[in-house]
Amino acid sequence: MNKTNRQGLIVYFQHMKNIRQIKKHGHLIYASKKMKYALLYVNQEDVEFKMEKLERLPFVSRVVPSHKPEVRTDYENSKPDKAKQYDYKMGI
Repeated sequence: MNKTNRQGLIVYFQHMKNIRQIKKHGHLIYASKKMKYALLYVNQEDVEFKMEKLERLPFVSRVVPSHKPEVRTDYENSKPDKAKQYDYKMGI
């Protein structure tokens, strides 16, 4: 089974009733009523196409891509904390 790379899109909209149309473009993770935005996950190769398609919708204010895939997550010189090191060895 291949792992598909996904990327988040933050979609700002005008009314909550439009969530159904936004859902059709990706996997809806979260929608905020108060701040009027939704978090969608889409395949990484479709990001540009989906952003263009969502921005054309009349009720969408703007679409912002998540920068998570661009951020480095492997750390080289991370040293364990001395205080926490002893907590793990407390098992009986």
